[in-house]
Amino acid sequence: MEETLDVVIVGAGIAGLSAARETATLGLRTACIEALMFGGLIVNINELDPCVPGTSASGVDFASDLMMSAAGAGVTSVADTVASIERRGDAFSVACTDSHHDARSVILASGASLKRLGVPGEVEFEHRGVASCADCDGPLYSGQDVVVVGGGDSALQEALVLSKYCRQVHLVHRGSHFSARARFIDAVAARENITPRWNNILEEIQGESHVDRVTLRNTEGDRIETLACSAVFAYIGLEANLHYLSRDVARDAGDRVITDASLQTNWAGLFAAGAVRAGCGGLLVDAVADARVAAASTNAYLTRR
Repeated sequence: MEETLDVVIVGAGIAGLSAARETATLGLRTACIEALMFGGLIVNINELDPCVPGTSASGVDFASDLMMSAAGAGVTSVADTVASIERRGDAFSVACTDSHHDARSVILASGASLKRLGVPGEVEFEHRGVASCADCDGPLYSGQDVVVVGGGDSALQEALVLSKYCRQVHLVHRGSHFSARARFIDAVAARENITPRWNNILEEIQGESHVDRVTLRNTEGDRIETLACSAVFAYIGLEANLHYLSRDVARDAGDRVITDASLQTNWAGLFAAGAVRAGCGGLLVDAVADARVAAASTNAYLTRR
């Protein structure tokens, strides 16, 4: 029979790895479960802006350093997919695709995924012009025209990366001004090959074997335009990865887990950190700060018990 762990961390992104390192350092028997690549979405970013002070500015390097320090602290890494979490008295049963783990406490840190546009052609052309990583895929579209959808930090940052490779970057935004920070807005304005397309909604992605055009609808006058392009990159927000979690765990209107000041959910012993948690900021420093609070609160919870 497998021993009962002190804490299971669901997810090995920055919040998950940081929390795992903290709990292991505090002497708690810790396992971190992740089905995909460690580090989360940031491993696709060559230059983190802003980065966590005192760490590497490369997403891969930052995540690698964090993974090694977690392992050095004694964290057990489990490559598996969490299917469900159940309460069993004062403990938890974490069922995965190929394994099972009992734990006295759990920290949810499964992060978030990029939201889909939900338009015709998006699924059909995935990996054939519908992309999500400017650093990875930008060179593939060197000298070509691409579309970026969104108006926040991520959209503008990715547009800036793509502008290094592409002939023209069309920055499609449904509003009349960007919500990104001023320095990204200024940088985009200074880049001659980035063209903002205000008050536009991307309604369809089209092509034959690969993306070659999109349909835009201008909300001022409801005008329809067909725009030639080779790729579409959408950055319209994030969705929390919580498919495995019972609906009995309280969530907000955005489907993120609600916690108290200690980052505990409405289930005693179940904590949350990072993008899965309602109220967490979108920066790496916010994820790291959440991880520290969740780890300390978990330790305090287990000590009281």
